[in-house]
Amino acid sequence: MNTIRVSSLADLLAAHDLLDHAVDLVPDSPAHDPQVTGADSDSRFVRAGHIFVCKGAAFKPAYLESALQKGAVAYLCDTQHARQLSQVAHGVPALVATDLRPAMALVALESWDHPDRQLQVVGITGTKGKSTTSYILRSVLDADQPGQPRTGIIGSIQTFDGVESAESINTTPEPCDLWRHVSNTAASGLPYLVMEVSSQALKYNRVDGLGLDVAVFLNIGRDHISPLEHPTWQDYFASKLRIFQQAKVAVVNLETDHLDEVLDAAKACQRMLTFSSQGRRRHGHDADVWCDHVDSGFGQNKFLVHTPSWEANVTLSMPGLFNVDNALAAIAVCEVLGIGADQVVRGLSQVSVPGRMELIPSSDGHVVGIVDFAHNAMSFSKFGPSVRKEFPGWRVISVFGATGDKAVERREELPVEAAKWSDHMVFTKDDPGHERVEDICAAMAKATPQGASYEIVPDRAQAVRHAVDLAYQSQRKTVVCVLARGTESFEHENGQLVPDALDADMLRQALAAHQG
Repeated sequence: MNTIRVSSLADLLAAHDLLDHAVDLVPDSPAHDPQVTGADSDSRFVRAGHIFVCKGAAFKPAYLESALQKGAVAYLCDTQHARQLSQVAHGVPALVATDLRPAMALVALESWDHPDRQLQVVGITGTKGKSTTSYILRSVLDADQPGQPRTGIIGSIQTFDGVESAESINTTPEPCDLWRHVSNTAASGLPYLVMEVSSQALKYNRVDGLGLDVAVFLNIGRDHISPLEHPTWQDYFASKLRIFQQAKVAVVNLETDHLDEVLDAAKACQRMLTFSSQGRRRHGHDADVWCDHVDSGFGQNKFLVHTPSWEANVTLSMPGLFNVDNALAAIAVCEVLGIGADQVVRGLSQVSVPGRMELIPSSDGHVVGIVDFAHNAMSFSKFGPSVRKEFPGWRVISVFGATGDKAVERREELPVEAAKWSDHMVFTKDDPGHERVEDICAAMAKATPQGASYEIVPDRAQAVRHAVDLAYQSQRKTVVCVLARGTESFEHENGQLVPDALDADMLRQALAAHQG
C-alpha cells in the first residue's frame, strides 16, 4: 500500500511550479501531514486515507464535507475556491494549485503509487475505431484462458477493472478515476489493461504520467472541432500525437491521413510497428503486419494475415470491411506482446462488440438492422460503402442525428456523406444538449444534397419505427442502419443526463411489430 505523505505531494507540485501554497500542513505531523493511499474527485468513491480533489464548474463545498466524512485526510483545490473551502474544512491539510488539471494528474498518479508498472497497458487513439479495436484486442488476450477475464478495459462503451464493471461516462476518465481503475486492475491480478485514449484526455492532462507499453494510432479525421473541444483541427491533431510521448512501442496504420507527421511523432517511442489492410508496400513503407485475400460476407471478414513471426488465415466474427484495419491493429499489438498465432486466430473468431456493426436481422429475412456508433464524416465514409458491398442490391435506410453544443460540423457533414450511400435518410435526435432537436435537424436538412431523399422525425424511437415501416413497404430487401449512439443509454438534454432506450432494443421492437 502506498504511504506517501501530503508534504511529499506538496513537494512534487512545487517542483513542477504547480503549488500556490499549502494550508494547515505541518511536515511529519501525523495529524497535519497524514499518509495518503489514493485520490478521488468524486465523493462517492472516497475511501479512508485518500486525498480529495475539488474540481469542476459545478463543485459544491458539500462534496468536500462528504469526502471528509468518509475518511479523506486532505484535499487539493484551485486558488479560486481555497478560502471558501478552508472554512468548510478547518484544520484539514490542503494543497492549493496554480493550475488544477496538471496538478490533479500528478497528485492522482503519486497517490495511487504508479499501478501501471504492474501491468501491460495498451492505449488506442484515432478518430474512429478505438472501441472496436479495444474489444478485438481484449477478445484475443482473453482467449488464452476462456471464461477467465485477463484484460481490464477502459473506453466509451464499458469500464471493467476486475472490481468495477459499468457503462462508461467518458471515453477516458478523469485522472483520479483513471488511476483508481488502473489500481483495481493491478490488484485484481489482471495482466493487461486496454484503454481508449481520447484527444480530450491527451490535451487536458487526464493521462499524464501513464506509462503505455504500446500506443496505437489508428487514423485521423476532422472531428471534435468546436469552442468546447478543440478550437482548430491542428489542435485536435497535435493532441492525438501526444500519445507517443508516453509509450514504449508505437503501432501505426499506414493508411492514416497525414502519415508522415504521424510516423515522425512515433519516433519518440523506442520501437515502431506498422500495419496495412491494403497490402504490404504502402505509401513508400513496408508494413510489418498486413493482409490480403480479404473476403467480406454476411457477418464476418476472412483474410490472410502476415506478421514478422507468423502467417495464417483468420476469420473476424464481425462485419464491416473497415474492421479489418481494427483487427490488424490488434494483431500488431499482439506481435509486440508476444501473443502467438493460435491465440490470435481463436480470439478473432469470437469477437463481439456491443453497438458496433451489431446485426439484428428480422425473422423473415426481409430486413436487416445494423446498430453502429458511426457518428462523424470519417466513419460514415467507411461505414456506408462497406454496407453497400456486403448487401448488394439491398435498399439502405439510415437513421441518425447530430449532437448539440459540440462537433457542430457533423450536422453539415453527415447528411452529405450519408446521401452517397443511403436510399433514404431519417434525421432524428442524438444527444441534443442545450439545443432544440428540431433546430439541429433543420440544419442537417439544409446541408442535404439536392435530390437526396430524407425526412425529419425528432423522436428517436419513432424514427426507428418509421424506418422499419418504410422497409416493409418496399418490395426490396432493406438494411436499416441506426447510427451514432451504439450502446449509449443516456442523452444530454437541457443540462440533464436523461435515460434513453438502446438503439438495438428500439430496432428489435420495431422489427418484432412486423413479425407474424
